[in-house]
Amino acid sequence: MVVANRHLPFPHPPPIARPFISPKVKTFVSLPHSPEAVIPTMTSSSSRKLQVVTPVPSDIDIANSVEPLHISEIAKDLSLSPLHYDLYGKYKAKVLLSAFDELQDREDGYYVVVGGITPTPLGEGKSTTTVGLCQALGAYLNKKVVTCLRQPSQGPTFGIKGGAAGGGYSQVIPMDEFNLHLTGDIHAITASNNLLAAAIDARMFHEASQSDKALFNRLCPVNKEGKRSFTDVMFRRLRKLGISKTSPEELTPEEVRKFARLDIDPESITWRRVMDVNDRFLRKMTVGQGSEEKGMIRETGFDISVASEIMAVLALTTSLDDMRERLGKMVIGNSRAGEPITADDLGVGGALTVLMKDAIHPTLMQTLEGTPVLVHAGPFANIAHGNSSIVADKIALKLVGPGGFVVTEAGFGSDIGTEKFMNIKCRYSGLRPQCAVVVATVRALKMHGGGPGVVAGRPLDHAYVSENVSLVEAGCVNLAKHISNVKAYGVNVVVAVNVFSTDTEAELNAVRKFSMDAGAFDAVICSHHAHGGKGAVDLGIAVEKACQNITQPLEFLYPLDISIKEKIEAIAKSYGASGVEYSDQAEKQIEMYTQQGFSNLPICMSKTQYSFSHDASKKGAPSGFVLPIRDVRASIGAGFIYPLVGTMSTMPGLPTRPCFYEIDIDTVTGKVVGLS
Repeated sequence: MVVANRHLPFPHPPPIARPFISPKVKTFVSLPHSPEAVIPTMTSSSSRKLQVVTPVPSDIDIANSVEPLHISEIAKDLSLSPLHYDLYGKYKAKVLLSAFDELQDREDGYYVVVGGITPTPLGEGKSTTTVGLCQALGAYLNKKVVTCLRQPSQGPTFGIKGGAAGGGYSQVIPMDEFNLHLTGDIHAITASNNLLAAAIDARMFHEASQSDKALFNRLCPVNKEGKRSFTDVMFRRLRKLGISKTSPEELTPEEVRKFARLDIDPESITWRRVMDVNDRFLRKMTVGQGSEEKGMIRETGFDISVASEIMAVLALTTSLDDMRERLGKMVIGNSRAGEPITADDLGVGGALTVLMKDAIHPTLMQTLEGTPVLVHAGPFANIAHGNSSIVADKIALKLVGPGGFVVTEAGFGSDIGTEKFMNIKCRYSGLRPQCAVVVATVRALKMHGGGPGVVAGRPLDHAYVSENVSLVEAGCVNLAKHISNVKAYGVNVVVAVNVFSTDTEAELNAVRKFSMDAGAFDAVICSHHAHGGKGAVDLGIAVEKACQNITQPLEFLYPLDISIKEKIEAIAKSYGASGVEYSDQAEKQIEMYTQQGFSNLPICMSKTQYSFSHDASKKGAPSGFVLPIRDVRASIGAGFIYPLVGTMSTMPGLPTRPCFYEIDIDTVTGKVVGLS
């Protein structure tokens, strides 16, 4: 989210007249770019140049002022056949996985990931930079480009951070649809997750009151022909148990017991219900208090939907068949004998896949300047792995082809989102990026240099709106750490300095110089919030050069064949920690997952986004701290182990004054107002 209106504070080249778009536009504003930059006009039918005003209007006003093109026009520019997408109204379409099948022999385009420095609570404009870069590449540099973004959660949209469609003149539209229901993927995840939660409690309820024979008879009832049979999902459990028999009548009493009785240990259950709203009062609760639940009360709670393992599965799957396998393998807890219990053991893996069958297809949208966007999945980066889907990236890389660009965003700072992009997402996708963008702002660097606290909803301190080069330089230690960490993966790093109206030329030049001294391939001053794609032309040129000059192979932070603790400690070291401290619960879980054969999975740290450390108050680049691991959980279907660092919560809460105070609807036009 971008909070401030921005434009470069130093002289611009003359304004360029363009077709009138918005009735709100009254003033032409010049758009900065390098004198040597050549800016051709994109020849695609969807290319659309914006006319901008100062000060920058609200995000929703800008979004509402531009009539989106019919989504079929965007698909046409990508040479996407109508056979390979389904329309969801005029401005959205689901791109079918068959599009990849048809193009799988085509060479991929360049792959770019956008991360950032450690942000303030206001955000540093990472989504805005991702969109602005793509508008520059597509609408000004005449490149085939697809933006790949996560679907926003309604938690921050109605909470404190606002939406995630970008901001200013670098947005995805329709912005209200992007930030709200979109095509219902998060609702499908919520329904699937809660179906599994209901199946767990129902199974424990029925096992508590029935004999082995009664359970078996109900699981395999006699049909109209007087015969019993196993369903497909039941054969999965039989294979897991090592039973090769195909008829229920053939099972021995011992096999009947093993098949029918899961004997779930209530204390081991890690699966929680979810909803896509920030509701702190659901973090801990009890279920089973109804008069007919026979006293089967247990403590559980709700997570936010985007923290569900099903969301992670959607983001990391590679096909419908792969998604079916992953959903079925999700572990919800253990039996009393210590064996992991999966969704397929409960018989629900197939049903979960049915609920998710449409959600697996990415959603095609567009930017303000008519460049294509694929929106898919939405895991939080501080809780989950924080990246959009593998299938969207793979489809996009084929659609843009050689010389084209796919730009995807990794959540929060590079210590969280980019690290997980490299070590989790790239491992499962087999893809490798040629360039990583690190978004920085003078505001955040001043905070890391010792500036006063930044609090959402409160005016910025004077230090952030007046020149203070020494404070910026002191905070660049945070930027240097991010550059160093990302370079270690073998990619070229381009720093995008996202400009605010209060930034001075001296401050911006200090950031650029420091970035280059720290080893960045390039560092570029950007004004895409105020000027759209033209404000990121230099960034686009730098990114193209970085992609063309990649020389190193992709390097992971750790191998998979070392222990869980060794992998955790490798990540902790990248943060600057001197060691790791494990709680008794974390030690117990690590030992159990190792015994169950899950130690070869990558690690997904659940950690605050506001510091390299576990303590959000530690700014800059802290070192020598001991990282506390409170608990360790496993997303076996998604394919990672996730340690909980410090006091991280998987269900956010609402602030005193949430964003929903601003959100309403114009009942005459039907347009949403106040969405940010």
